[in-house]
Amino acid sequence: QVQLVESGGGMVQAGGSLRLSCAASGHTFSSRNMGWFRQAPGKERDPVAAISWNGRLTYYSDSVKGRFAISRDNAKNTVYLQMNSLKPEDTAVYYCAATPSPMWTGDWSDIGKYDYWGQGTQVTVSS
Repeated sequence: QVQLVESGGGMVQAGGSLRLSCAASGHTFSSRNMGWFRQAPGKERDPVAAISWNGRLTYYSDSVKGRFAISRDNAKNTVYLQMNSLKPEDTAVYYCAATPSPMWTGDWSDIGKYDYWGQGTQVTVSS
């Protein structure tokens, strides 16, 4: 069982930065790939970024590539999402998620590949 708790959301002006954190409970964090997804009102939950269990592989959606950076600290059971040059269209609830194993089976952006989810943290970017 893994529990995920996101933090760091808030309101920021366009062009600003935020750093999201996702703290995981349990001793299996270091053997799970982690992802960040986001969901805007009335829209589907979309992939943002993912990182492999050892931090060596990272993936980003085209919409955030070059602006966001995902990282992890396995000693602290925490995954981060550094968000720079924020835009109003980045406004959403951001969720972190964990895969059931260190194996990537399919596309990192496939929401069905993640079996544990946090409750989400709101990010609002004003123009």
